[in-house]
Amino acid sequence: MGTRKVIGVAGATGAQGGGVVRSILADPDTRFTVRALTRNPDSPAARRLAALGAEVVRADFHDEPTVHAALDGAYGAFLVTDFWAHGSAAKETEQIRVLARAAAATGLRHVIWSTLDDTRELLPLDDDRMPVLQGGYNVPHFDAKGAGNRLFTQAGVPTTFLSTTSYYQGFLGPLAPRRDEEGVPTVTMPFEDGRLLALVDAADIGRTAHALLEGGERFVGETVCLAGDHLTGAQYAEKLGAALGVPVRFRSVPYDAFRSLGTPAAREIGNMFQYYGDFDREFTTARDLGRLRAINPALRSFGDWLAENAAKIEVR
Repeated sequence: MGTRKVIGVAGATGAQGGGVVRSILADPDTRFTVRALTRNPDSPAARRLAALGAEVVRADFHDEPTVHAALDGAYGAFLVTDFWAHGSAAKETEQIRVLARAAAATGLRHVIWSTLDDTRELLPLDDDRMPVLQGGYNVPHFDAKGAGNRLFTQAGVPTTFLSTTSYYQGFLGPLAPRRDEEGVPTVTMPFEDGRLLALVDAADIGRTAHALLEGGERFVGETVCLAGDHLTGAQYAEKLGAALGVPVRFRSVPYDAFRSLGTPAAREIGNMFQYYGDFDREFTTARDLGRLRAINPALRSFGDWLAENAAKIEVR
């Protein structure tokens, strides 16, 4: 094999970027090598990536020259920003600007940009079904990333837009079954019964991004909408019950009731689930599972993920 091309991976110590790093490094036939971008190359997580064979370099999205230096000489990159590190759509937008400028300045040939829907395209801000947040967003962590797509296009960056969704891993945390007043394990979420919810294994973001990079520049300009399964809340609960060996119920919480919990995160997540529900036809059917499995044959269904992870789910 000739010299392998360098792929810069942002957020390399996180769920998405880490998945890209591990997918590339685990593939003996890959055309690529990994340059892992992180704010702290001396962190334990960064050292673990170095031990796997990644080149680990410092890149701070608030220090633009470090991002340019980290991407210099690379063939391509997987780029992602972390809204939850600060909770500000304005800050996330500025980080995306930095990434787009750096990708353009360093002449990257193929960028995978991990994005989400700009919900305002289907739900204008003057629609009163949900509150407007942070002065101009329905779902700030969606809308900032979705609007960021244009920054890559305007900068002339050859980009594949990998539009993601929420993770199965939520069932290891906030979506894990909790016993109700009758002692029955129950999955509770602000989502209408009967609507389809598209979720994905976080690791499949990495595997799919790697597959798109291996697939080459023919994917430039495309939007690939990712999911691993499309199920109703009751169907997720049923599959959880089968994997755990106990019946699991689904309980739907009204969106407004969830938002009334009073925290910025509750309003954000309430709006997100309402977008999933109100636009399940547009959001979910855009995620063609057959096409996705043609790109990434290892794409995990919810049942596949449960087979590996059910033992980690703690029912309280």
